[in-house]
Amino acid sequence: MSKRWYVVHVYSGMEKSVHKALVERIERAELQEAFGRILVPSEEVVEVKNGKKSITERRIYPGYVLVEMALTDETWHLVKSTPRVTGFLGGSGNRPAPISEREVEKLLSQMEEGVEKPRHKVLFEVGELVRVKDGPFADFNGNVEEVNYEKNKVRVTVTIFGRATPVELDFDQVEKT
Repeated sequence: MSKRWYVVHVYSGMEKSVHKALVERIERAELQEAFGRILVPSEEVVEVKNGKKSITERRIYPGYVLVEMALTDETWHLVKSTPRVTGFLGGSGNRPAPISEREVEKLLSQMEEGVEKPRHKVLFEVGELVRVKDGPFADFNGNVEEVNYEKNKVRVTVTIFGRATPVELDFDQVEKT
């Protein structure tokens, strides 16, 4: 049986429980041969709360689960009748459209990258006013001049003795005002 990837629409926030339910239902129906992997696309993000860094998981596509399966009436019905599943994305009625291998590979590499190097949850914009909360410029306010997501750094212009001075800081050294 050749398996393709399908996008399943689920209740937002219920991705993990749908994943678990699908795995259990597939085993009960003894359809393991017709199914491959079931993925909840997510990545790790760094969050700073009350000055403490924590790594949390963020859904890349909230409300969606990827299912690798050989599409038959039986497999379609098993997925469609799973609690908290609203249906398949794309296609028509009982003939959903699979997504391309290229799209799946792109998603898998994005998930892998998120595990290796967690992305920051806070996004900074050029021109935005921020407050430096750590380091020699603590308690200074400044404008974001440049954002480098690869290195998790921002260049902020702070005013020191009446002069605008650019300073390069880590994401966790600044906060939005």
